[in-house]
Amino acid sequence: MRSGVQKRPRSVEVVPRQARNGGELAIAPKPDSRPEPQRPELPAFPQRNRSSPANQSSSSQTLRCGINVEGLATSSLSLFPPTLCNTHEMASITETPADGTGVIQLDPWLEPHRDVLKHRYSLVEKWANAINESEGGLDKFSKGYELFGLNAQPNGDIIYREWAPNAVEASLVGDFNNWDINANPMAKNSFGVWEVTVPAKNGGPAIPHDSKIKASHSKIKITMVLPDGERIYRIPAWIKRVVQDLSVSPDYDAVFWNPPANEQYKFQHSRPKKPESLRIYEAHVGISSPETRVATYKEFTKNMLPRIQYLGYNAIQLMAIMEHAYYASFGYQVNNFFAASSRYGSPEDLKELIDTAHSLGLVVLLDVVHSHASKNVLDGINMFDGSDHLYFHAGGKGRHELWDSRLFNYGHHEVLRFLLSNLRFWMEEYQFDGFRFDGVTSMLYLHHGIGTGFSGGYHEYFGPSVDEEGVTYLTLANTMLHNLFPEVITVAEDVSGMPALCIPHSLGGVGFDYRLGMAIPDMYIKLLKEKEDSEWDLSNIAFTLTNRRHGEKTIAYAESHDQALVGDKSLMMWLCDKELYTNMSVLTEFTPIIERGMALHKMIRLVTHGLGGEGWLNFEGNEFGHPEWLDFPREGNGNSFWYARRQLNLTEDHLLRYKFLNEFDRAMQLTEAKYGWLHAAQAYISLKNESDKVLVFERAGLLWIFNFHPTDSFTDYRVGVDVPGTYRIVLDTDDPTFGGFGRNVKETRFFTTDMPWNGRANFTQVYIPTRTALVLALEDTL
Repeated sequence: MRSGVQKRPRSVEVVPRQARNGGELAIAPKPDSRPEPQRPELPAFPQRNRSSPANQSSSSQTLRCGINVEGLATSSLSLFPPTLCNTHEMASITETPADGTGVIQLDPWLEPHRDVLKHRYSLVEKWANAINESEGGLDKFSKGYELFGLNAQPNGDIIYREWAPNAVEASLVGDFNNWDINANPMAKNSFGVWEVTVPAKNGGPAIPHDSKIKASHSKIKITMVLPDGERIYRIPAWIKRVVQDLSVSPDYDAVFWNPPANEQYKFQHSRPKKPESLRIYEAHVGISSPETRVATYKEFTKNMLPRIQYLGYNAIQLMAIMEHAYYASFGYQVNNFFAASSRYGSPEDLKELIDTAHSLGLVVLLDVVHSHASKNVLDGINMFDGSDHLYFHAGGKGRHELWDSRLFNYGHHEVLRFLLSNLRFWMEEYQFDGFRFDGVTSMLYLHHGIGTGFSGGYHEYFGPSVDEEGVTYLTLANTMLHNLFPEVITVAEDVSGMPALCIPHSLGGVGFDYRLGMAIPDMYIKLLKEKEDSEWDLSNIAFTLTNRRHGEKTIAYAESHDQALVGDKSLMMWLCDKELYTNMSVLTEFTPIIERGMALHKMIRLVTHGLGGEGWLNFEGNEFGHPEWLDFPREGNGNSFWYARRQLNLTEDHLLRYKFLNEFDRAMQLTEAKYGWLHAAQAYISLKNESDKVLVFERAGLLWIFNFHPTDSFTDYRVGVDVPGTYRIVLDTDDPTFGGFGRNVKETRFFTTDMPWNGRANFTQVYIPTRTALVLALEDTL
């Protein structure tokens, strides 16, 4: 049965306030004086095979799942040294306690939660030690895809293994054996792992490349399935390719993807170095075309990669790659975790896309969904062996009522193998450079964020509502990734503001590199929906943009991909509404609505880029104010593709004003690439003038001046600046190149005066027209 997807409710991100390194310091809240809730008892670890210590050197080994491995390729890399320290550097930590409390030196308000930090640290250590003892370490453990699923051997044999403890019989069936359930029966070991070897045929694999297969189990236990030994058919959980033939059925079929050597894509380019400033272009392959159809990997490679490079981005975040049966789910109802979506092309096409991106200096992040899974049975992993608790929690605990999906049991050994191996698979097989973890809030809390607001009180992050198993899994995942791939990038989508989320495990954190600044787009929606321009509170805007945890990096964005979906509005739709369809031509009147919309679109994005974080994210099309919403083909719209596309051609029409916004976005990215404000210290805000609606700050040696006043312009406006010298314009939202009026001459030189102003050592004077922004740099840096 297929399920629709409810849109996730937007909630307000609350970040605990603490000292920041900007011009003002927020006052940290008084620590909660109430006694800590009693913690639940430590979860009991299952008894595991301990016959294989981590330092065993033999090439033959029996793993925790009961599989005997002969000569499995392993690495000598020690993933978990005594402190589980990863590659992050925290210069402000003078000495690292080996108990997870190092983060307290960064945030003393965590002191009342010292015991909880130690407890969480110990849970990760226990899992790491258990995996070391029973599996020979995380290196082997995270290569589950080499053991499970279908794997061709050098001699042409195919070994198929599957974890399905509830089944009492199993066999591998498919076109290759005429779906004969007796032809290839499987044997089950004491750990519930089934195995069969399909002998080579004529010197090659008996299962042809790209042929349909299904795993069949029978005589299901009575407590979990029908009592008469019902035979069920499932797609292998570790399958690497599934396809759909709508002329036959809406269900997906598994295929054995094993192309001959001459058809396999060979990577030609190494991964780019991890960017100091991360500028992410978020994209969905299927909608990356103005045509009313599903676009392909090859089209994305040809058309989108050059476009993204031209715009000055250095990272791509690909959505909806993990196979999902329901296209309208935006990729967030995953059915097959090891399969790249076949609706866009072949696995080799995706490899070519990523390799080409690398050749252009672009890192590629996968939007990975480990927070939940599709509840589909026939083409997913739900009820895989007839039970509801194989990969997921049983009963209500295993169901996300809002998303109508299944929730993983992060405390199970084999579930950890599946998920950690999934991350490594995408890094190894496809050469992704990192991940944006979706739905992290749901993973961190037992309430999954449903019906819960976060006030910022620390008790919310260290009380009984925290899902310790989810926190442990995310910490293991981040530590594994950063040790195996030192240049990896991990981003957390968390709305709660969990402290230490972006601190390495060695200091007591979860280990992400970045978190998303999810409160920022919500703030802009609220302003545009509820406030007149004259009512905008600059102090609140500045506070929201800078309210992030010291020592933890944030990715800022002005609008989310959710806003592009039908039923919501993008920034440009809020600003211009119906005039987007009538007055975006240069041949039409430059109406007050379009003038305001274009001006604020540029200013909102620029102030967010400059103040909002240590990284930047843009969803495709938003850079030029895409005029349409997204609505994927579904029954409610007659399965139409009309809105399931991005009209990227709009920027190529020189008679349309979209080109101006597109060029401004490019200039903004290229200017950041030159001056590097995203990896500079947080800004010093010297002015927030509520009556003038003027905001002034300095970051990365640049002077930023914003006039949000809807009607007033200011001549000879005095602004403070710390570094003396002669300044020039490097960005001007009013530049005619960006659709402005050109009221400031680009070659103007701004001289400083040696006199303190607004807490800065010097001042200069500028002309700042209504609804414009200037970014100035010292002349000798141009």
